[in-house]
Amino acid sequence: MAKQRRRFTAEFKSKVALEALRGEQSIQEIARRYEVHPNQVSTWKRQALDGLGDIFSTGREREQQDQSQQIADLHAKIGELT
Repeated sequence: MAKQRRRFTAEFKSKVALEALRGEQSIQEIARRYEVHPNQVSTWKRQALDGLGDIFSTGREREQQDQSQQIADLHAKIGELT
């Protein structure tokens, strides 16, 4: 019988990633304590680090990024149509 896939809440992931960022324990120790694979802990840690820049960005910067992404998408669509 197939094992059902575990799903983790955002709160749990952030808790594990924060502990990994603190560096007080190794990734293996954290993974063992929370019963997840060490690669998963490393992935959550990397995602947390990548997302830190978005926390401190201003609304204007986000709007500019959204607009530039939308323009790029529209240019790609125009290229497909021609």
